Amino acid sequence: MALFGNYNTPGRGVLKTPHEKRPFFKFWEIYFRHCWQLMGLNMLYFLFTIPLFATVILAGENLKWLALMAVSGIMGPATAAMTRVVRNFSQERPTFMMHDFFRAFKLNFKQGLIMGYIDTVVVISFIIGVPMYQQMAQNNTAMYVPYVITLACMLVFLMMHFYIYQMMCSTNLTMMQILRNSLFLVSVGLKSTIFTLLTTLFVVIFCYLMLLVTPAVGIALVMIMPFTFLTFVACFNCYPVIRKNVIQPYYDQRGEQNPEEATVEGEALFEDKAAEEEAPVAEKKTKRKTIR
Repeated sequence: MALFGNYNTPGRGVLKTPHEKRPFFKFWEIYFRHCWQLMGLNMLYFLFTIPLFATVILAGENLKWLALMAVSGIMGPATAAMTRVVRNFSQERPTFMMHDFFRAFKLNFKQGLIMGYIDTVVVISFIIGVPMYQQMAQNNTAMYVPYVITLACMLVFLMMHFYIYQMMCSTNLTMMQILRNSLFLVSVGLKSTIFTLLTTLFVVIFCYLMLLVTPAVGIALVMIMPFTFLTFVACFNCYPVIRKNVIQPYYDQRGEQNPEEATVEGEALFEDKAAEEEAPVAEKKTKRKTIR
C-alpha cells in the first residue's frame, strides 16, 4: 500500500486528477462554489423575462400573440449570454460574470435573436396545437396519431435546447448547423439528455407548484434559482457531449491541438509514446479556430 495513495490505477499515463470525485459530488461542489454568483446571474436573467410576463398579463386577447412576438426575441441573446457564463462555471473556467454576460450578449445577438423568434413561433404552435389535437382525438381516435406526434416533437424540441445555446456560445457554427447538430446530439448523448430532461421537468413542476401554493415564495424562488440551475445541469451533463462530438472532431480533422484538451477530465497529462515517435512534420500555416 502506497503511503500517499495508490499509483496502480489501470490505464496509460498520469491522470491530471487521479482522485477525481464522482460526477454527482463534483456537480454539487462546483455549484455551491459559485452559488451566489449563479443566484445573481439568475436575477439578471429574470429582468429580461419581465417584459415577456408583462405582455402575457397586460396585452389584450387580440394583440397578445403579436405583442409576445415583438418582445420575445430578446430572450435568445439573453439565454445565450447566461449559458456562456454558466458553461464557464460548470467547466471551471475563469469567469467575470457581468463582463462575460454582456460580451456574450453582444457576440451572440444575431443568432440569439433568430433563435428567440424560432422558440416563440414553435412554443405558440405547441400551445395552440396540443389542446386542439387532444380535443379532436376525443371525437376521432385517428387524431391521436398527430396528437402523439406533436407531443413527441415538443419533447425533442425541448431536449435540443440542452445543446443549442451551448453550441451558439462555444462555436462559430451557422444557425442551421447548430439546429442540425442539436437534433443529432439528443440521441448521441441520450443518457445525459434524458437525465437533464428529468431534472428539468422536476424543477419546473416544483416551481409551478410553489407558485400555486405560495405565490410570494414561488416568485422569489423563480427570481434566484431555476434558470441558472437548469442551465448549470445542462452544461455539466451535455457540454462534454458537444466537446466530444462537435469540437474535438473539428481539430482532429485538421490535425490541430484542441485548446480545451488540457481541461478535459480523465485524459492523461503525460503518456509514454517513445516507441511510436516519428520525425516531426512541418506544420501547415492555417487559420486556427478559436473556441469561445
